[in-house]
Amino acid sequence: MGIMSFLSGELADPVVAYAGSPLPEGTPVATEDAVVAALRTVHDPEIPVDIYELGLIYRTALEDDGALEIEMTLTAPGCPVADILPQEVADAAAGVAGVGPVTVHLVWEPPWSQDMMSDAARLELGMM
Repeated sequence: MGIMSFLSGELADPVVAYAGSPLPEGTPVATEDAVVAALRTVHDPEIPVDIYELGLIYRTALEDDGALEIEMTLTAPGCPVADILPQEVADAAAGVAGVGPVTVHLVWEPPWSQDMMSDAARLELGMM
């Protein structure tokens, strides 16, 4: 069974992806910049821009123990990579030194729009 389940074309539950493990005591915690750099390595295969610049990452919360919570969305609920993209985000973030367990929540509010893209993303997509 995939991460998502569809009932009458609607999502039944939010997608949650997990990666990483607790940090050993005394391990320095990563910086937010390091987490963002890792998120910029993840791309929607249909769009040649990383998910961070696309505005798909709504929130990151890095705790003092290295635990990381991420809220993200997709360009559309029926996105064909919905089953894999949240796990790719979790795995990329968990690969950062100083990041412990990662939880990714897929949210739909507010709905994604092109207004959420960075200027760099608009430029790369020829929208500026």
